[in-house]
Amino acid sequence: MQSDRIQFILASASPRRRQLLRQAGYRFEIVPSAVDEEAFETAATDSVLLSKQLALAKANEVAVRYPEYFVLGADTVVDDDGLIIGKPDDAAHAEAITRRLFSRPHKVITGIALVCIAKKIEIIEADITTVYPRPLTEAQISDHIAGGNWQGKAGAYGIQETGDTFVERIKGSFTNVMGLPMERIQRLLEGLGVCAFSKEA
Repeated sequence: MQSDRIQFILASASPRRRQLLRQAGYRFEIVPSAVDEEAFETAATDSVLLSKQLALAKANEVAVRYPEYFVLGADTVVDDDGLIIGKPDDAAHAEAITRRLFSRPHKVITGIALVCIAKKIEIIEADITTVYPRPLTEAQISDHIAGGNWQGKAGAYGIQETGDTFVERIKGSFTNVMGLPMERIQRLLEGLGVCAFSKEA
């Protein structure tokens, strides 16, 4: 790694998280964690706690390999009236999730963890956004499943792709629904002395 260019490590392979951080002007390295998410999800009963636990586990798994760096871990889950909804297993599962979530409001929760072993820093928070969906037609549901955009996404949808078609309004952070609450992330990073660069820098 080029330490003079890298401000922190993102412990995620998510293209949406990478895009959000780059658009904000941060310089970072990507080192996906090897955490087994299913091991946490199986015993989980609280969505906020699960998101925080997974975010911290991801950050710690990478931080032990790069103890001098700040490592950012994140995990997004969807909460439907207390039921934790993660990423769909297949198309049938995605359809069932879509029918459930787009019949009433639901919450998108992203846990974030910033860890630096050398500096003994461990910060864990969670951000919650309430999504008020639009009722979907059978044709919209079929097109959504056939399009495959549900793959790898908690709640089987990406708000940056479905936009106003699927969502009437939200209460909270829009980028949180994409996978990173950037307002909170920027505040935490600035508190640690990590500031965004201008696009020209």
